[in-house]
Formats: sequence, structure tokens, C-alpha cells
Amino acid sequence: MKSLALFFAAFITLSAQELDRSLLLQPPTTTWPTYNGDYSGRRYSTLKQINKTNVSSLTLAWAFQTHSATLKSTPLEVNGALYFTTPDNVWAVDARTGHLIWHYTRPSEGDHVGHRGVAMYKDRLYFGTPDAHLICLNARNGKKIWDIEIADVRFGYYISVAPLVVKDEVIIGTSGDQADDPHFIEAIGPMTGKVIWRWNTLPDPGAPGSETWPNREALMHGGGPAWMTGTYDPDLNLIYWGTGNPHPVLAGITRPGANLYTCSIVALNADTGKLVWYYQPSPHDTHDWDAVETPVLFDAEFGGQKRKLLAQASRNGYFFLLDRETGEHLLTAPFVNMSWASGLNSKGQPIPNPEKEPKRDGSLVEAYEEGATNWMAPSFDPDTQLFYVNAQQGFTIYYLNLNENNTPEGHQGGASSPLWSQALLVAIDYRTGRIRWSRKEEEGASHPGILTTAGHVLFTGDVSGNLLALDPEDGRTLWHVNAGAPLGSSPMTYELDGRQYLVTAVDTVLYAWAVPQSILRR
Repeated sequence: MKSLALFFAAFITLSAQELDRSLLLQPPTTTWPTYNGDYSGRRYSTLKQINKTNVSSLTLAWAFQTHSATLKSTPLEVNGALYFTTPDNVWAVDARTGHLIWHYTRPSEGDHVGHRGVAMYKDRLYFGTPDAHLICLNARNGKKIWDIEIADVRFGYYISVAPLVVKDEVIIGTSGDQADDPHFIEAIGPMTGKVIWRWNTLPDPGAPGSETWPNREALMHGGGPAWMTGTYDPDLNLIYWGTGNPHPVLAGITRPGANLYTCSIVALNADTGKLVWYYQPSPHDTHDWDAVETPVLFDAEFGGQKRKLLAQASRNGYFFLLDRETGEHLLTAPFVNMSWASGLNSKGQPIPNPEKEPKRDGSLVEAYEEGATNWMAPSFDPDTQLFYVNAQQGFTIYYLNLNENNTPEGHQGGASSPLWSQALLVAIDYRTGRIRWSRKEEEGASHPGILTTAGHVLFTGDVSGNLLALDPEDGRTLWHVNAGAPLGSSPMTYELDGRQYLVTAVDTVLYAWAVPQSILRR
């Protein structure tokens, strides 16, 4: 009877594999239909079967070995199937058992640094490739439907971002630090693969924003990759996306000005791609402080009134709070120790310290070279009203590399040499920017994401390879298990047949955890 039940479960999974788009507008429960679980980017689940009182009993439900690259993607879960990726690969597995349903592979050239996952529209999946293509797959069987080129890999472009489906559009951003052309965010028709709109992360010559570059040549090669998934407010019909560093990355002397719209948070009209507002956390970046980190959306009180808020813990080491309707700056506060900035201007933007700019003979900066945080997902818990982020602090020497003509060498225009780093998890009071609590480790840096739940549990990992369940109120450890390697991506959760699963990716293995039925029946 058990084998028969599994057969029918697999049959239902394959025959009813279509996403109900209304689920994208709801907190994730029986599905995890998009990269962050829902449009808000909060990485918060209302599920509470796994909770503070029983999380210490978590045991392994199943494991799936990919025999591939390190898993950096967050799986989607729709109708009992999990979809996840590495560069060149997409898998579908049964979310109850971990059994393989199908595997799609497409070898490619280009940068294979990592891959964050797929997006889903109806019964189709969308997958970016290291050679900067977007591929549409049939979710039932993994068969390719179409394959289009987003950008030319010969110029250094690739796609590592998990696309975002908004209404009848698939939103994609380009990656590539060595790409010598401007980057962009593009909306693609999910059925046709045709471009609906494109927003360039660098302004056209003569357009607003171009005055923040010294000349047309610098502007046309200025960078601004958009390599992390954004968020969306259906009521305002605005897409929020972060952009990356300018070029040359460390040689800011060749591009005086704020260098818009690099290192910025932008709000785009979802129907047209037109810029509605922007905020630049790192004007004239010279330390590789991408502002691609998740723009987290929530409605809460600030300054005595209810507001539509956007929060970002940025790679530059500052926490920013904005009004997401207007882009108005509300608060800036540091969340790690650092010395690259000397203060804040009237817009809440950090003021670079000239003594900490990259130099030919090196400049010692209190900052970790990968940033105070990176692509790891943060979380906002509406129960505690705290914003959580895995962070890093340390010391790095930054060098400026110029040739005999006083022009930058390579796309970096310099180099960085880290001396020491410390990983820490910080819980930030969004109202004040103060750190409510932090969990510091001895040494090291890693990239685990965070998940919080209505069960009053925070899930994450540490540099020693431990998977962790923490009390979100104070950071106290509730459960841990050593998985043999650091968490490679961000935990996610879903409930099927009355059982809640926690899924974590460690190295090349996807693990699912659950509370034993015997304990749930008590």
C-alpha cells in the first residue's frame, strides 16, 4: 500500500504541475513559489509545526546528492515538487521523499561562479545560464521549450540570478564584473521569450544621472551588474532591485562623481520598466560595495505612523530604511565595525574617507573584502520586528594598480588582500538601527542565508558547518547539527500532507529535515 501511495503521489506531482499565481501574493506555506518565498523578500514563513518547543527533535527526512557544484540556489516548491539548480543544471525532485523526477543539463562556457535558482510561471520554469541565455523548461518533464540569448558571453556577461515572475513577465538581471558594456534589467514574455522592456543600469549620455560620470567613455563602460533577485509590491506595481559596482572597480580616480545608477536601489514600474525612484547606498564606490542585497519589504510603524518600508543591509556595512513608495530616506545605521567611511551626508549616504581609498602602496581598511554582507538572504520577522542578516567584518589592504599612462590595469584597477575576518549574525531593530543582539564567531566568513518562522525559530548556519536553529528574540541556540560543510544557500520550508519540512543545501547535497511524527502526536 505504501508503494501504491508513493506512485499516486508522484503521478499527481507530474500531472498537476502548474503554479497558481495567486500563491505569489500570499505568505509561503504549502508552496515556496519564488526565490524569497514571496514577493516581499522577508524570508518569513507562517508555518509553526516546527517550533521553539520541538525544534530540538529535528531529524533528517531525506537527502539528495547532486554530484555537481556547490548548491547556492534556493529551491522552489510547487505541488509537491522541488526545483533547484547549479550552473548548467536543473533538478526536480519529490518534495516528500527526495526521489528524482527529472534532471536537465546544458553544458556552457562562461562564468560558473554560482547559480541562485529558477522562476516559475504556470507550468514553465525559467533558468539563466553561464553563457547569458534564458531557458524555458516544461516543469512536468524538464524538456526545453525555448532558449534565448540575453547578452553576449564574449563580453563577459553571464546569468546567475534567480529570475522573478511578476504578472506576465519574467524579470532577469545580468551578471559579470568583466563585462565591458552596461548591464541591465529586462522583462521577458514567459510564453514567447520576447523582450517586453529593458532598463539599463547606467543612464544614456545626456539623460538624468549621466552628469554623475566624467565623460561618455567612462559612462559606457561603467558596470552596474544586477546579479541578485529583487522584490515587488503588487499594490504600488513597483519592482525593487539592487545594482552592483562601477568599473573600474577600485580605481575611482578615473571616474569622479557618484556614478549612477551603480551601487543603487531602484524602483521600476513593473509594466514599463521606467525608473520611479532610486537611492544610492554607496555613491562613487571604490571598494566593491555592490548594493544588490535583498530590498526587504514590510509595512510597519516608523516615527509614529504606519508606512510602506524597504530595508536593506548593504554590502557597505550600513543598514538602510526607506519609504518604498517615494524612496524617501528614513534611517541609516552601521551593523559592523568599519573605517572606509567618515560619516553620513544629509541623505544618509556614507561619506568616503579619503585616507581609506585604494593606494599604490596599499591602504589598510577595517572592512572585509567581500563586504559586510553579500548575497546571503536576510530575514525580517514581523513577530519580533527585527531584521536579521549574516555579516562579516575584518581588515583588508586595498591596492591601486595604474600603468605608465596612469590608467587602470584590468577591470579592477587594483587588488584587495584580506588579513582577517569574523562572521557574525546581527539582529537589527529597524526603528532605530540599533543591534538588539549578535552572534559572533571566532574567525572566518561564510554565506548562509536566514529563514524565520511563526514557530519562533530562526534557521541559518555558521562557518564551522553547523546548521542552526536559534531563538529569534535573543540568538540562543535551540538546535544544531554539523553537516560537514557550511550552508551554501538559504533555508526554506513548506508543509505537505500535514508535515512541515525544512530544506537546507550543504555543499552538493540537499537535505530535508522534519520533526518525527511520534513527537508531533504527543
